[in-house]
Amino acid sequence: MSAERTRPTVHDLLSWKGQRQLTMLRIFTLDEAAAAEEAGIDIVSAPPELVTHPEYRKIAPSLFSMTGKTHLEAGTAEDYLRYAGEMLERGADALYCSGSFETVAYLAREHIPVVGHVGLVPARATWTGGYRAVGKTAAEAWRIFEECRRYEEAGAIAVEIEVVPAEVASEISKRMDRLLLWSMGSGSGCDAQYLFAEDILGENRGHMPRHSKVYRNFAAEYDRLQRERVAAFSEFIDDVRKGGFPEQRHIVRMPGNELDQFRGRLDAEGK
Repeated sequence: MSAERTRPTVHDLLSWKGQRQLTMLRIFTLDEAAAAEEAGIDIVSAPPELVTHPEYRKIAPSLFSMTGKTHLEAGTAEDYLRYAGEMLERGADALYCSGSFETVAYLAREHIPVVGHVGLVPARATWTGGYRAVGKTAAEAWRIFEECRRYEEAGAIAVEIEVVPAEVASEISKRMDRLLLWSMGSGSGCDAQYLFAEDILGENRGHMPRHSKVYRNFAAEYDRLQRERVAAFSEFIDDVRKGGFPEQRHIVRMPGNELDQFRGRLDAEGK
């Protein structure tokens, strides 16, 4: 764990815009949070149950942590405000919101650090043609720029910009003064590079997104460990059947004189 690091504030993140690329992960477990902390990751996105886990801030004190709900889950703006307040009190630093600009503005007016989403937004993918790159035409690119500008005007601190042509994302990023762009598959001209931990670790057994990079092969290691589990269990079964377990070192023995007394009483009482 990086004891010398302190958790960045929203003010810090905004002040770093244009100065350096930040790193961002989507994480799901305490082990991933601890590894991100020790490695020095800047920002994470995590499910509510992870961010609010009683151990989370003990092992990840310096990770700027975003959590949240999609607009399909959130309910009204008032519902989301109550939810956001609870998440911030329990350890989150920012809230993801794929809802309307009006909802974003409502939350921002109450000083909630809000993160929006442009480009390929899974919860709204039906409007942009499904799971595909968005912004490859001038018209689409302009719509993404307009969305980012509206997020900035609404008071959002950042947007996840997903699967947008790198040139488009870069041009938009440098025109946003108060809005951070967190790139997932949208090139290096943004303020942070965002990947899923499961992709980096090679845990994803399904479709691997083109923008992801695999750094380890955890799936193969999990397969190896599963084979070892089966082998160990099989050896245990064989040991039990052949009398190889338990051995003397695995059991407790009674002193001989105590055993004699116990057996004598059993015999005396006809048991």
